[in-house]
Amino acid sequence: MRLDETLEDDEDDDGEAPPLPSGVGNHITPKGFQKFQEELNDLRRVERPKTVEVVHWAAGNGDRSENGDYIYGKRRLREIDRRIRFLSKRLKNAVVVDSKNQPRKDQVFFGATVTYANDDDEERTVTIVGVDEADLNQGCVSMVSPIARALMKASVGDVVDMRSPSGIVSLEILSIAYN
Repeated sequence: MRLDETLEDDEDDDGEAPPLPSGVGNHITPKGFQKFQEELNDLRRVERPKTVEVVHWAAGNGDRSENGDYIYGKRRLREIDRRIRFLSKRLKNAVVVDSKNQPRKDQVFFGATVTYANDDDEERTVTIVGVDEADLNQGCVSMVSPIARALMKASVGDVVDMRSPSGIVSLEILSIAYN
């Protein structure tokens, strides 16, 4: 068996987008939608053509079984194509929700930036975003996360309970903003 055949055989992901939780639409912020569109355009117009060029060049160099440029170029092409399929499907089914149009700015809904205090009086700020946009390092939590579900529909001053691995945690809503 050639090395490039084993690389192709070990791919078990067909590029399908992971399913969204049952009953959840693919909500996304305008910023997230734009970011995904830019990534998709970059992959289609820049990354993929460059990689195809490298693979084409490497294929012309003879034996492909020991040609690192060819092998890794093909692997990179599969990664790019998988990401293109993922982004295309997610963008096609996206429901863009602009939090600026939220009529109830006194309650927590999708797109809200919420500052809360926990039982230890530690303050944290999170923004509730779509499943694909979640990035805890940036303070963005998925709308289906335990913290977002606990905060939903709460108002400033409310105390809500959130289930965590260590038990129930009470959170006091300090502020709500829609940017």
